[in-house]
Amino acid sequence: MKTIVFLMDSLNRRYLPAYGNTWVRTPNMDRLARRSCVFDSHFVGSAPCMPARHDLLTGRLDFLERNWSPIQPFDCTLPYVLSRSGVFSHMVTDHYHYFHLGGENYHAHFGSWDFIRGQENDVWASDFGKLAERPHYGQDKGQYRLNRERFSGEEDYPSPKTLRHAAQWLEEHHGDDGWFLLVDSFDPHEPFDFPDSAAAEYPDEYRDALFYWPAYASSDQAAREAVEHARRRYATLITMSDRWLGKALDVLDRYGMWEDTMVVLTTDHGYMLGEHGFMAKNYMPCYNEVYQIPLMVSLPGMTGPSRCGALTQNIDLMPTILDFHGIGLEDCWHPLHGKSLLPLIRGERSALRDAVIYGMYGRQVNLCDGRYTYFCAPAREDNQPLNLYTAMPSTICHYWDRDHLSDVSKIEAGPFLSYTDYPVFKIPNTITRLADDTHNFARRYAVAGENLLFDLERDPGQERPLKDAALEEAMRKKLAAAMRLHDSPPEQFLRLGLEAV
Repeated sequence: MKTIVFLMDSLNRRYLPAYGNTWVRTPNMDRLARRSCVFDSHFVGSAPCMPARHDLLTGRLDFLERNWSPIQPFDCTLPYVLSRSGVFSHMVTDHYHYFHLGGENYHAHFGSWDFIRGQENDVWASDFGKLAERPHYGQDKGQYRLNRERFSGEEDYPSPKTLRHAAQWLEEHHGDDGWFLLVDSFDPHEPFDFPDSAAAEYPDEYRDALFYWPAYASSDQAAREAVEHARRRYATLITMSDRWLGKALDVLDRYGMWEDTMVVLTTDHGYMLGEHGFMAKNYMPCYNEVYQIPLMVSLPGMTGPSRCGALTQNIDLMPTILDFHGIGLEDCWHPLHGKSLLPLIRGERSALRDAVIYGMYGRQVNLCDGRYTYFCAPAREDNQPLNLYTAMPSTICHYWDRDHLSDVSKIEAGPFLSYTDYPVFKIPNTITRLADDTHNFARRYAVAGENLLFDLERDPGQERPLKDAALEEAMRKKLAAAMRLHDSPPEQFLRLGLEAV
């Protein structure tokens, strides 16, 4: 048996025809959807990029314990468990965060891996800061512009190259059995860049300042026409990615691989392009544009589409892949939070769980029970008590050192986590900080003490928060129960004011 997972970063399901979009063209994703089970209530666990990959590759929620971080030495990873049972794994990716500080060793358990250079701020071309600034809205990074000078045509852009390399790997190994292929493509993550030949996909009359890389800020920082232009550029990147996805699907067709291969298409999180007045992700409340994500799963023998409305999460992919390859969970040395999706796809079960929880470390903790979503903010302005637990003290592009902590003498070490005896660092008084210039903006939405409750049946756009004390109390009880189920550190309950629930 064989498994392929296509992971496309920042893929908003509302831009996909498989989820009701009427203007973005994705013929190859549609082609996959026609022979897949399409999941309608699939959610992120931990966000953003590397925390989501940690969830996917370990089957456990990460964001209650730590922020963006490496694979931990006590983690039981999907490729490692597969290898112990004789299943070979390969990864091809242009997601450069695997190879920067804070993303260490996610690739290390794969049998082989292929890294495509040049995406976003990948330190590929040497940057001495000599490029002149261009008039622009949002961002425009010199490192990427230097990288871009090495691309001559669409096939040289990193994500098309990633998908092309995946198709070549499938050509070479279609006759082999017992493997897992992870195709981790950075697009349609920003920058929304592509060769001039692709610009005709969704033309417009916009001629103002360059806008291909939104800032993590309010959409009010750009003109309305610029926001619409950014949406079209985002859609162009989706369609370009779809075109190269088709090359890999063609290999499956050519060799009849659908008969013994499970094929998955999903993302790590979505993206906001003006919805609720926000651009990008991470700093705003955890709206569904970012946290409710696409998932398509094609199993051998499936010839037509189906839909599944059960609540599922990215943590379910690891147990699903193990189940597909006939590997039991007894081969994992820590308990998984995820559950196999195969019984849902085969119609043997109608549900896996009553609710899902999701979020970012140190921000709101959020719950969806299928009908309602509840965003639970910290109870105190100082966002305490909060500790970060890690055996690998690095995070996105830096260490937890004297430059990033006010007092390193307060770091403790010991077996603080309930599910492992492995000693970890307990780092107090920290909160995820993706960039200093967004931190204060983030605090307005993450540490202001305002809880939000939405009725998805009557308000699917999450535009009208409810004020219902009894319902909120019921959701808080569900949230506390779910946090216990997911091995939450005890201080998280105090931080959210759930100690009496």
